[in-house]
Amino acid sequence: MTGLTLLHTAEVHARTFQALAPEANLTQQVRSDWLARARDGIGADLRAEIAAAVTGANGPVLCTCTTLGPVAEEAGAIRIDWPMMQEAARIGGPVLLTYCLDSTAEPSEALLRRAFGRRDPQLAPLFLGQHWPLFEAGADADFSAAIAKSIAMALKNGTFGCVVLAQASMAGAAALLRAQTQVPVLDSPEMALRALLAPR
Repeated sequence: MTGLTLLHTAEVHARTFQALAPEANLTQQVRSDWLARARDGIGADLRAEIAAAVTGANGPVLCTCTTLGPVAEEAGAIRIDWPMMQEAARIGGPVLLTYCLDSTAEPSEALLRRAFGRRDPQLAPLFLGQHWPLFEAGADADFSAAIAKSIAMALKNGTFGCVVLAQASMAGAAALLRAQTQVPVLDSPEMALRALLAPR
């Protein structure tokens, strides 16, 4: 089969996808510097680098960084969160949209609203940036547990159609949450890979 190129901004994502599809022909590029540079806006130089990586790949390209998603999509890549947002639209709102980086909020909300079309997703954003230092320190289990705890508290205080974990880095919290709630909890890595590897 044609190879799939994945563009990551953290090494943990490469490990995640290798575990999800050990037999798949994956070319994984990790560019943590791209996210660091994009936190305050994506300049022309970074935009050009992302476009070059996408157009230079052999076969489909998946961008696993939500912040860089719109720019990667412009260059022809597939955004990791698109299948997840489509599923959120299928389930319906209110949608609890959770994220850890301010730079994620706008592209995530825009993509969610695109998936919902004319319908109102009844969006409830939940910023969890206080937990991001755990991810940056490589404390993956602690990060996932903290994310799950904060979201579980929000679920007790409101009624939601589904939870969207906007960043791929948050996917570890999904299983913890599913053990506590009947509300569908959507994470992007597995859904995106399943959609890309599905027979055409």
